[in-house]
Amino acid sequence: MPLDHAIAFARKHRASVIVLAVALGVLLLAAFISARRGRVPVRAEKALRRTILNTISTNGKIQPVDGFEAHAPLATTVRRVLVREGDWVKKGQLLLQLDDADAAAQAARALAQLRSAEAALHAVQVGGTHEEVLDRQAELVKAQGEVEAAQRNLDAMRQLKQNGAATAAEVQNAENRLKTAQAQLSVLEQKKSDRYSRPEVAKVQAQAADARAAYAAAQEVVRQSNVTATSDGTVYNLPVHPGMYVAAGDLLVQVADLSTVQVAAYVDEPDIGRLERGQKVTLAWDAIPGRTWAGTVTRVPTTVSLLGTRTVGQITCEIPNPDHKLLPNVNVSVTITTARHDHALTVPREAVHQEDGQHYVFQVVDGELQRREVETSVADLTRIEVVRGLEDDAVVALGSTNGQVLRSGLPVRVVQR
Repeated sequence: MPLDHAIAFARKHRASVIVLAVALGVLLLAAFISARRGRVPVRAEKALRRTILNTISTNGKIQPVDGFEAHAPLATTVRRVLVREGDWVKKGQLLLQLDDADAAAQAARALAQLRSAEAALHAVQVGGTHEEVLDRQAELVKAQGEVEAAQRNLDAMRQLKQNGAATAAEVQNAENRLKTAQAQLSVLEQKKSDRYSRPEVAKVQAQAADARAAYAAAQEVVRQSNVTATSDGTVYNLPVHPGMYVAAGDLLVQVADLSTVQVAAYVDEPDIGRLERGQKVTLAWDAIPGRTWAGTVTRVPTTVSLLGTRTVGQITCEIPNPDHKLLPNVNVSVTITTARHDHALTVPREAVHQEDGQHYVFQVVDGELQRREVETSVADLTRIEVVRGLEDDAVVALGSTNGQVLRSGLPVRVVQR
């Protein structure tokens, strides 16, 4: 074969091979596209190990753990204020004084009434006033002397009658005299022991008790007019100033040790069953963005009540506050950790389905969905722990992108992870 013909033949054969290869590629691409078109596009993610927390979020208000507050015992004016807000005070330290002139006068009147009542009670106990007691004693002495004289006279008359010097009538008269003297003595002795009736005694005793109570109350008002700290702490609220008028019951000062505070928060009824003492709590306060405080639950609800349209139970949490940044009465966000599982196998919550009380997922295996029965545990807002039925890194379908319902055996292609 001439060289020119050989070259032409080779070129023609090469072109045929190229055309055939292109045609085969087109056929394969068409087959792949056709196969892809027959698969349902789904979103999917891998099962991952991570720490998962189960929490309850609510809000609460900061309160002192063991605070002290004083209120005005009566309507008066503030005489002196000896501290300022933010001051650290010691137990027994004088904080402020009220004008106690009226209280002192009331105490003096109560003391006078008490003295009078005590005198009346003493008179009841001894049988009368001092003068009455002396008079009655004199009468008793006189009556006793009369009885003794009548007895001597009777003895003499009886002796004289035996000697014939006295008559029976004279003896009878002597006996009557003795009986009269004895009766008089008996009456006086009865008056000594029963000078007052039981109702009279009870009335005087009650008056004395009332007088004691009134005097004690008056003394307490005087004492409360000089406000002292009952324990060491910070003056965190002082709404009064010298010369200010206060009504009875008005708040004067609040003191507490703020190195530890507590927060009172409300939890909705469905979440109450997850609460336990000792659970971890995290607080956040909008006034200090980015900072959180940690504490523990110290008291769980013992009853539920209505709060607006919510049925809630109240919890109390104790929070260390060493720098005193958390202030009483401020509102804070509260997050309670009811469970924490480290290195837990988790999947997105939307991957888990439920049927007849059984949880399951659709695992993507070789481009096809397979239903896997799973046992779940702790869940947070986005993920849920799988404790049985799934292996690490298993790919689970979240849902189709075209709205088709997932089912076991469905051919799929993952379009997003």
